[in-house]
Amino acid sequence: MDSRSSPAPHKSSSFSPNTTTRDDSAKLREVDRNLSLGAARQGEHEVRRGQHGVVASDQIKEECEEEEAAERWQQRDGALAGGSGDGGVEGAVGGESGKPDLAALSVEIDAFIAGHDGGEPVDVSGATLDMFASAVELEIARSESAQDKWATDAHGKPRALLASITRIAALAASLAKTPEGSVKHTAGAHRVTAVLNRAMAFLEDEFHALLEDPRAPKEVHDHDRCVLLTMDARAGGGTEAAPPYPPETVDQLRSMADALVTTGYVTEYTQMFLVARRNAFDASLRALGYEKTSIDDVVKMTWEALDTEIATWIKAFRHTINVGLSTEHDLCSRIFTGRHAAVGRGIFADLSRCVMLHMLNFTEAVTMTKHTAEKLFKVLDMYEAIRDASPVINAFLSTEPAEGKNSTALTDLKAEINAVRSRLGESAATIFREFESSIRADAGKQPVPGGAVHPLTRYVMNYLKSACEYNSTLEQVFRDHHRHIEGGGNPFAAQLMEVMELLQGNLEGKSRLYKDPSLSNIFLMNNGRYMLQKIRGSPATNAMLGETWARQQSTNLRQYHKNYQRETWNRVLAWLRDDGVLTVKGSVQKPVLKDRFKHFNAAMDEIHRTQGAWVVSDEQLKSELRVSIAAVVVPAYRSFLGRFAQTFSAGRQTEKYVKLSADDVETIIDELFDGNASSMARRRT
Repeated sequence: MDSRSSPAPHKSSSFSPNTTTRDDSAKLREVDRNLSLGAARQGEHEVRRGQHGVVASDQIKEECEEEEAAERWQQRDGALAGGSGDGGVEGAVGGESGKPDLAALSVEIDAFIAGHDGGEPVDVSGATLDMFASAVELEIARSESAQDKWATDAHGKPRALLASITRIAALAASLAKTPEGSVKHTAGAHRVTAVLNRAMAFLEDEFHALLEDPRAPKEVHDHDRCVLLTMDARAGGGTEAAPPYPPETVDQLRSMADALVTTGYVTEYTQMFLVARRNAFDASLRALGYEKTSIDDVVKMTWEALDTEIATWIKAFRHTINVGLSTEHDLCSRIFTGRHAAVGRGIFADLSRCVMLHMLNFTEAVTMTKHTAEKLFKVLDMYEAIRDASPVINAFLSTEPAEGKNSTALTDLKAEINAVRSRLGESAATIFREFESSIRADAGKQPVPGGAVHPLTRYVMNYLKSACEYNSTLEQVFRDHHRHIEGGGNPFAAQLMEVMELLQGNLEGKSRLYKDPSLSNIFLMNNGRYMLQKIRGSPATNAMLGETWARQQSTNLRQYHKNYQRETWNRVLAWLRDDGVLTVKGSVQKPVLKDRFKHFNAAMDEIHRTQGAWVVSDEQLKSELRVSIAAVVVPAYRSFLGRFAQTFSAGRQTEKYVKLSADDVETIIDELFDGNASSMARRRT
């Protein structure tokens, strides 16, 4: 375009974080204003030089038109000058006050703008442009000095500043459409552009100040594991966070945003809004204890540190999904309304994607760490948090047009969420399979003292109990990752049964480490009972394994019990039987009887010494064992004593062979399985 033509509006390039004070900003604006006025006046002087005939002629013509415009102003009645009838330029500038009449000038400016927008062409003089620019500049100056820049006037109406800024922006755009080669509006255009730049700088400061409103709530509530709220649910009165700004601030931001977008400064000001809200979002996450961590740092963390970090991330992520995004969506919807709603949706889409992708990077880092069994439950917690995010994103997507970059950004975010969820699911499945492998590989050769519950049994059963609390999640994980069950069964239940079979096989192998078959059976009873009690004590685990498994386990326990009875007490009872050797033709064979008492006494002493040190930790099982033993042994011994004790001569012979009473035998039995090898004091009969 020719240098003499009207310049296009110049957008301010100062939309960067404000590092000056409010006083400094005011001083800078004053300098800008003086420079703009100087530039405008300089433009007028250059035109008046009339270096070329055409230019001089055009300038003379313009001055004539200005004189005619002044005469028209003088002929107008008091409608333009408040009924004073002063008319002319003096009326347009407010009569005796010397201040431009913004309302009157706006009528002529609007007609000029309308002419360039397809209406009937209407010309405007340079003097009118200058007066209008001065009127707008005066309105800015008033607002700069006002304590409440956005208060209503005496009639309860908003200040005319925003409407004036919108009008001067439209005027600058219309002047830019002036045919090339025309210098008629050069000086006025420079003046208008200078004031527009000042107005944009002023609005930038005010918009930024409102975004940083100190009255905005700073507290952050803990919404860990709270119920997800869709926009419809929140409309119905669900739990909400406090809005980020008071209502009056939102109203002011909305008015300013409307003016800024209308004037064509959408890129600069939406970027400012996006940065401010992203900073606020980050601050809310820091208040929850969440700090940004690089992938390298996550991979290098100890499990203790990572465990804490994951818990914090889950809390922050759930806050983001349940509260943060909904709050920001509502804010964007309230500030960018009507024809500018798409701008608000774009800001929200960018903010959501920026915040969420950074948080999802943390999960990527976690899946890159070494797979260990203890990480399963934290990985599943993260998996559930990611899974629960999809309905929220879907709710936001439902408010978007079917097409458009905003919808695309949210769709891409949803796809990324699903991809991260899949990677977490794969990681969880891998951890569980490696847990199975660790059971298979546990081939310790050192038996547990006393046949007690093996540490492996305790670890596996407690691990499975915790895993079953995630049964629906693990069912989905195994359904999605390498586990397919014919007939549509639960793949996690099948995986669980496989683990139980592995554990049972491992324990049977460990039972063979004991040289005493009785102790082997006590070991299997202890561990089998522990497994059964853990499963029955966990509704989730019991439901997964089913009653069939429990019945089979009970059958196994009864068999171990029978095996123990046979190995230990059948041999004891054999010394108390009258098998045709003890009594011959009705006569007691005293040497055989002495031998029977000796062996019985020795067997009971050995059992008390050894099995008193064995351990049965389950009190019910211990009681069941003692009762079942006493029910067989004590009556048999009592009967044996009744028949044969009198065979011995009273005194030393009786004391030598009949060392235990029936009560002594019962006491010995009651002291079994306490893990105590000390001998007991025995009463002599």
